[in-house]
Amino acid sequence: MKRYWLVKQEPSAYSWTDFVADGSTHWTGVRNFQARNNLRAMRKGDAVLFYHSVTDKAAIGIAEVVREAYRDPTAKEGDWSAVDLKPVKALHSPITLEQIKMEPRLRNIPLLKNSRLSVQPLEKTAFELIIRMSK
Repeated sequence: MKRYWLVKQEPSAYSWTDFVADGSTHWTGVRNFQARNNLRAMRKGDAVLFYHSVTDKAAIGIAEVVREAYRDPTAKEGDWSAVDLKPVKALHSPITLEQIKMEPRLRNIPLLKNSRLSVQPLEKTAFELIIRMSK
């Protein structure tokens, strides 16, 4: 069964534009146990919202999981995981954190409840609502 996720990245470190130019990426460097466990729960074909954190604070595009969890090659020690993602399409318009906060149906999503978590699950209805908000 398809699942839905949100991944956060600082645009100064790796932006949606960088992601699209690369055509795919290894989602590495996650060093939080809850986020790591979320990576491990991702399955090929799952849908992912790509979110610019820190400066833009907005959902920017849709990605897809193309490789399930494997050992993170950037980890010098510890049991860390990575997945591979590919861009699918940019949102028609970015959906800002402020827009998300103003939508009552999104008040319980992890982005608002656990804002520091870099890899988060989303319910299908929340994912689809954010996509609809961009049109």
